[in-house]
Amino acid sequence: MSALNSNISLNDIVSLLSAKGERQKKLHKSADTITLNSFKGKVWLRGIIEYSNICFKNCYYCGIRKDNNKLKRYRLNGNETVEKAVYAWKSGLGSVLLQSGEERSNLFIESVNNIIKEIKKRTNGELAIVLSMGEQSTKTYKKWFNSGAHRYLLRIESSNKELYEKLHPNDNLHNFNNRLKAVESLKKVGFITGTGIMTGLPGQSKEDIAKDILFIKEREILMSGNGPYIVHKETPLFNSYTNIPDANERVNLTLNMIALLRILMPNINIAATTALDALDKKGRLKALKAGANVIMPNITPTKQKKSYSIYSNKPGINNSLSDNIKNVEEIVKESGKIIAYNEWGDPLQ
Repeated sequence: MSALNSNISLNDIVSLLSAKGERQKKLHKSADTITLNSFKGKVWLRGIIEYSNICFKNCYYCGIRKDNNKLKRYRLNGNETVEKAVYAWKSGLGSVLLQSGEERSNLFIESVNNIIKEIKKRTNGELAIVLSMGEQSTKTYKKWFNSGAHRYLLRIESSNKELYEKLHPNDNLHNFNNRLKAVESLKKVGFITGTGIMTGLPGQSKEDIAKDILFIKEREILMSGNGPYIVHKETPLFNSYTNIPDANERVNLTLNMIALLRILMPNINIAATTALDALDKKGRLKALKAGANVIMPNITPTKQKKSYSIYSNKPGINNSLSDNIKNVEEIVKESGKIIAYNEWGDPLQ
């Protein structure tokens, strides 16, 4: 395992995605050592604010898809969103992640733009802003970037076009090539760009995941957020529940992917995603020991957390904001690492 380096082959990656037992421990230890060398034991906090669950897309796996009429829709008002960002700043978090369902109306675009400007104003420019608001026009990306957002997460879900098309309706709103173009557009605008996938999807092979890892490396993506696929009963993929790996295997696939990404890309930011905790109470802790260096407490107002149900059994939805921050502080402490308070935590370049 000590011979692993950034030039490992596709076949090696496929094999290591299945690592268990001592082989998995060695894989994770190799990745953790690289993380410690790169980031000196620091873990960065990103406060998640789930701005809106309104979405005009109908992805087959997602609980906030347009056709889920059992969901109570909401959009936070601007002042409430800014206040949560200020709370994060005063709590020592270096950045916030504003995420939402996908909209492209002028009202949505301008509302987000005003929120970005106000957050920067209220925090003296000291709080970094990350966005995750789906595919937008280059013009919109430029507007948000120029107003002060400087990182953007746009998950591709899979780099396999055929698999992607099985996860989405066949129309212009859910077009694989447009997704890839949006990732490139973000990079050209100047955003520090992130992407990611779900592991354990129906019909997904380990070779698919290995190619996803290489996709991230070859395109020099600087942030990665990957999580296990979690079934939501109000989605078309619910009927595929029996055709996916069990919870433990999906968690292990995600952890091994994190470790392999770290070995291939020593300096990128890799998140310990909340979805891991939905399948394994120690999921995020394990991710921090397998190569992740970012953890994200949810600071969405408690009233709205339940309605941002992109997957089932979402952890922490009844916790207060302070409890969610305290919980991640305890996870980081248990991992043996330290929180880098008040730092933006940009990836190393």
